[in-house]
Amino acid sequence: MGNLLEFTDDNFVDEVLHSEAPVLVDFWAPWCGPCRMIAPVLDEMAAENGDGVKIGKVNIDNSPNTAAGYGVSSIPTLLIFKDGEVVDRFVGVQPKERIQEALDAAK
Repeated sequence: MGNLLEFTDDNFVDEVLHSEAPVLVDFWAPWCGPCRMIAPVLDEMAAENGDGVKIGKVNIDNSPNTAAGYGVSSIPTLLIFKDGEVVDRFVGVQPKERIQEALDAAK
């Protein structure tokens, strides 16, 4: 996962909801083909965006409460958080540029 962070039911509130920086969260599972397709894009984005944002993943199999709490029913689902609130949501594989534009708008 390189520069990507790992969010869980246990650390989600501290790492995401209390973050001062915008956070991109990828809800995924290891058995999900589209999730594996988007993973390298998110890894690139984590390296390119540096400390200005957080980018991480929630494995829905290991952290079902967080996924359920945000109504994640299809994966990959990408949520962008700012000041603890969801400001954007994408379902399915998305172009890198579209995700980056949404992340930039949250800064």
